[in-house]
Amino acid sequence: MLKVKSVFAKNDYTLFVELSDGRTGIFDVKPYLEKGVFKELKDKNYFKQVKPFFCGITWPNEQDLSADTIAYELK
Repeated sequence: MLKVKSVFAKNDYTLFVELSDGRTGIFDVKPYLEKGVFKELKDKNYFKQVKPFFCGITWPNEQDLSADTIAYELK
């Protein structure tokens, strides 16, 4: 099962992500910022509170993205 090992929020609404299969790269969160619960991520201080959770990533108010979604869009 693919997991996010580490995640680091950058100032441009992207995340540097390391996956359990050894891949690393940039995940762009900007396309999600106008969608429902993800609007809260526009606050850069809140955005930077991202952390790995179960297999994907999460923020304090339970916005989350799966490792599979991240891997699919990883650059």
